[in-house]
Amino acid sequence: MTKNTNRHIRRVAVLGSGVMGSGIASHFANIGLEVLMLDILPREMDATETNPAVRNSVATKALQTAIKSKPAPLYRKDFAQRITVGNFTDDMDKLGDYDWIIEVVVERLDIKRKVLGEVDKVRRKGSLITTNTSGIPIRMIQEGMSEDFRQHFCGTHFFNPARYLRLFEIIPGPDTKQEVLDFFMRYGDLYLGKTTVMAKDTPAFIGNRIGVYSMARIYALTDELDLRIETVDKLTGPAIGRPKTGTFRLGDLVGHDTAAHVMTGIRENAPDDEARDVMNIPAYYQFLIDKEFLGNKSGQGFYKKITDEEGNRQILGLNLKTLEYEPSQREDLASLKLAKQIDDPKKRVKALFGADDKGGELVRRSLAGLFAYAANRIPEVSDNLYSIDDAMRAGYAWKMGPFEYWDAVGLQAGIDAAESDGNTVAQWVKDMQAAGHGSFYKQEDGKLKYYDIDSKSYRVKPGTEEFIILDNLRDRTPVYQNSEVTLHDIGDGVACLEFTSAYNSIGEGVLRGYQEAITKLEEEGWRGMVLGNNADNFSVGANLMMIAQLAYQQEFEELNMAVNLFQQSVMRLRYSSIPVIAATQGYVFGGGCESLMHCDGGAVAAESYIGLVEAGIGLIPAGAGTKEFALRTSDSFFEGDVMIPTLIERFKTIAMAAVSTSAHEAYDHGYLIKGRDKVVVNKDRNIAEAKRMALDLADDGYTMPQQRSDVTVLGRGGLAALYAAANELKRGRFASDHDIKIAKKVAWVLCGGDLTGTQQVSEQYLLDIEREAFLSLCGEQKTLERIQHMLQTNKPLRN
Repeated sequence: MTKNTNRHIRRVAVLGSGVMGSGIASHFANIGLEVLMLDILPREMDATETNPAVRNSVATKALQTAIKSKPAPLYRKDFAQRITVGNFTDDMDKLGDYDWIIEVVVERLDIKRKVLGEVDKVRRKGSLITTNTSGIPIRMIQEGMSEDFRQHFCGTHFFNPARYLRLFEIIPGPDTKQEVLDFFMRYGDLYLGKTTVMAKDTPAFIGNRIGVYSMARIYALTDELDLRIETVDKLTGPAIGRPKTGTFRLGDLVGHDTAAHVMTGIRENAPDDEARDVMNIPAYYQFLIDKEFLGNKSGQGFYKKITDEEGNRQILGLNLKTLEYEPSQREDLASLKLAKQIDDPKKRVKALFGADDKGGELVRRSLAGLFAYAANRIPEVSDNLYSIDDAMRAGYAWKMGPFEYWDAVGLQAGIDAAESDGNTVAQWVKDMQAAGHGSFYKQEDGKLKYYDIDSKSYRVKPGTEEFIILDNLRDRTPVYQNSEVTLHDIGDGVACLEFTSAYNSIGEGVLRGYQEAITKLEEEGWRGMVLGNNADNFSVGANLMMIAQLAYQQEFEELNMAVNLFQQSVMRLRYSSIPVIAATQGYVFGGGCESLMHCDGGAVAAESYIGLVEAGIGLIPAGAGTKEFALRTSDSFFEGDVMIPTLIERFKTIAMAAVSTSAHEAYDHGYLIKGRDKVVVNKDRNIAEAKRMALDLADDGYTMPQQRSDVTVLGRGGLAALYAAANELKRGRFASDHDIKIAKKVAWVLCGGDLTGTQQVSEQYLLDIEREAFLSLCGEQKTLERIQHMLQTNKPLRN
């Protein structure tokens, strides 16, 4: 790929402020750009109105709605200050000052061409113009525009919500310069944090073309096999590595009018599509549209929420035969039971694919159709298979794309299932098999390689050279390994310690791994260590079952030893003679957060949700987390500082189990430190960035820190202030009696216990009283109830 380093994006204009437009504007603000968001004048406005606040009110209201919406489109609410609003009538002439103009108006060709025609009159030559259309041909939108416009114009299709869904499709127009396409491919990855794929100017591009086919096929099979929608959602959700929505809940989420529009568009605009009849709208689907039961946005769709006579909320499901809503019923299928018995997602998919019941038939036939359909879309929608897989993982949040699913069930098994159900398998797949190639992907020399159709050979997947993907290193002998961690050599004298425990929880194996891995790397002269993995979540925290067993049995001596091991292992991350950097993403809870806080720094994916959540299970952070908050609070004090307000702020963070909803918010909570921890927008790059940070520290002559004995704590004066703050929480009904008991334990540690006044203490002193406070709470019945409830329901109990 050509890298254009001369173009810089500083200011972006977004034309259209609907859900998609405001979401895109918010994400540009997330990455630090100056954004102008324009929309129409208010329809009811008096023609003589001159007040800008009134004239810009459509865009203003859209921005205010975005700021309040959940999931939040902004990493931090105050990032909205980077967005200026305006309107098409008054502000189009400002577009000459913007580097990238992105059109996100209603999906109508005439309106898009009208708006972009005005853009063509005022834009600066060489500036970038793109459309976020989800299906209108790019070649039609650009008709009649100037040559310079056409050369710098293409489609850049974000998926909604723009912050969270990672697919970013680039769709060239007939005249788009290659350097422009190269720039967007690179920019989407590096700066927007997206999985960026090059699509072709075909109906619905890649993601929606494949995704809508898959939905439509499952809709048809559900009817044919006479399965309930609840059953199908169970079979087509996490059981096969897809979101919890399954298929029918996903339809409700997307909106049935939107999905029907895409299905109709494919059927009408892709006459040579061999599966176009699959896109026919089923009778039950037409029923929902006719009744305007469009899904979540209308209050009901395939599912409907009601409140019964006893006041209990209930979810009803649509019976596709009677078109009546009924209470959920569980079908007794062996395939549903099978799905719960297999942890490995690839093995689970293979087992379900071969299951001999209606559930197995649904999975087998839907996947077989998907295999054939995706293979037949090459080279129509893409020239390579990996872009299709990337699009489905990033745009639809599948764990595997079509060709990865096919590899999971086996090439021949996929061909047999597809052909037995009347599908035509692409000739290139048959040729690949005839040449002795049995899979679409393979790991070789620590790199992921894909089957390249043109060269009929395996090639390294482009772009992955800059990523560190630990799965690609499985064929190498680990530097160190136990049952819960694996230490990989990631090059240049740096190793990566990966959690391999269930849910990446932190138990004895992980803690032993911290100590033994660091000791090994120190003794062998390695330059640094990364603590990271490629899982959805960095870590959910400590192994709660291990704590629960000791707490239930009141084995306080063993519990004391276990907590001490936790503390000293986490402290080992800091007091190492080599730099240790954490690379996080997803949940970074409890012990995972404590581990991050004790490394020399963090390469923290923007979508990291970080928090010390122990109060929710009746405990305090005791893996050195409360100690660390006391230390960081001490370091924030300055001469003449009042100190108490800072102490209260940090106290509330732990006592209320505050979780940051982005890495940027984690700075406000004190989980991250400016200048020490770095936000990485693309989570696929966080391990590579952590490696770079470790090498930078090593090159600067890294020296192991010395354990601290100068932590300033406020003693009784601080305790009085924090106890008062706790009582305010209770009076405001933010906390129960047990919450207050926990909060006072937090206060005790933060203030250094019952000291007569402000003084300096050691880290070990704080660790000792942190551990003591933790153990005392383990003897509380209400804490045991909270732990049990969490283990049984995965939800916190307020008692």
